[in-house]
Amino acid sequence: MPSGTSSLTLESARRKFERASRRATIEELLATLTGQPATLLPFDEVRRLLQARQQIDRGPRMIPLDQIVGSVGRYQDFTRAFLPRAGSSQQRWMQIDAAVDQMASLPPIEVYKVGDVYFVKDGNHRVSVARANGFREIEAYVTELPLPEGTTITPDMDLNDLIQQAEYREFLRQTHLDKARPDADVRLTEPGRYPLLKEHIDVHRYYLGIERQAEVPYEEAVASWYDNVYMPIIRKIRELGIMREFPERTEADLYLWITQHREMLKEQLGLEAPPQPEVAVATFADTHSDLPVQKAVKSLRRTISMILGAGPEGVRRAQVVALPTEEGAASAIDSADHPLEPEAEETENTAIQLPTDWGWMDVAE
Repeated sequence: MPSGTSSLTLESARRKFERASRRATIEELLATLTGQPATLLPFDEVRRLLQARQQIDRGPRMIPLDQIVGSVGRYQDFTRAFLPRAGSSQQRWMQIDAAVDQMASLPPIEVYKVGDVYFVKDGNHRVSVARANGFREIEAYVTELPLPEGTTITPDMDLNDLIQQAEYREFLRQTHLDKARPDADVRLTEPGRYPLLKEHIDVHRYYLGIERQAEVPYEEAVASWYDNVYMPIIRKIRELGIMREFPERTEADLYLWITQHREMLKEQLGLEAPPQPEVAVATFADTHSDLPVQKAVKSLRRTISMILGAGPEGVRRAQVVALPTEEGAASAIDSADHPLEPEAEETENTAIQLPTDWGWMDVAE
């Protein structure tokens, strides 16, 4: 402890540490409930993901404490708010707090600056004590690592965000979609999904080659996939306004989910081919909304449907409807109340209809 430290100062430091430790436990509990990051970012992993290699000495300066989001070696010893966890040293923490209480001079910390955030190289306990005492800035020796073009990192990002950013950058490097279609934005919110998106391009290129009886250049296949496969589904998503049902997701997320949903409908309804994209788009929101109230309603609807004999998606192949036409209205038959005649089930070219929030739509024609 600093020379001349009184027992009163030591007791104050001990109480501050214990209070900070309790707050760390609460922060981690809240993070579990809300999904917000509660851990510091590991510098080496962030540096690898962002491909930040060059280093520039920026010298000493005052930096905002709330923009320090990671550490070089002690990222497991403190929470995201730099509250002390089990790996931190209580004695070291109390020594620094006592020095601060006595207005003693402390050396600047050392940090790496990456984008808009900082990572502590030396001085983790000093940062923790400074934040516990309500400071907003701290003096630091700064070494900056410039980011590659098109790469960002902000204080609210976690490791998953950085992984997704790195995966998207690699997807664009492989496909050059940003060059073929500069306005394209196919960002995903789930890590590990870009290989599936690239597989869709590869499959489209294969069938395009069969259709043309010639090998299709990869760049041309990418543009064709975007124009003729991806965008038709996206336009239907926009037309029906279903993004409002998935506020935390992107259009590219829904594209992948809806393509999977089409295959599920094909299996559940026993169809020879997946249903038309517009049917899959319409029925997807009806069964998979991210909104809490909609989730509860749709869960109840699925439960009732399964009791009545529907599949897991709440869609029944026997829901065959003859829609009203210009020649006159026909009757609708719902198998829940009126079983179909055997011959009607086997009628060739029967139009299978699905009920959605936007009306009845053909599955197969």
